[in-house]
Amino acid sequence: MEIRRDVFQAIADPTRRAILGLIALQAMTPNAIAEHFNSSRQAVSKHIQILTECQLVKQQQTGREIYYHLNPQKMKEVADWLKPFQKTWEERFDKLDKLLLKMQPNNKNKSK
Repeated sequence: MEIRRDVFQAIADPTRRAILGLIALQAMTPNAIAEHFNSSRQAVSKHIQILTECQLVKQQQTGREIYYHLNPQKMKEVADWLKPFQKTWEERFDKLDKLLLKMQPNNKNKSK
């Protein structure tokens, strides 16, 4: 039975988001990644496996070591999907900022 991982399920986990943040800066081995967490190496490897299945990370073998890299194309797909939502929320926050400014005591008599 093939397991299909959803990208958004993968990034919902804080440990996996932290792993993505680490390897965004530089490629790392599983042991190097595991050193940043209070989890077992096996638990971190499971997180890496899920990120790999979602294609959020790529692996590259160098000698005996496997290095994990962030897959920027897949992250761009996530960012592109979020873009319309980001625009909506930014517009809503702008409206809220304007309303809060109007509600301040020293701005009550000022016009729109």
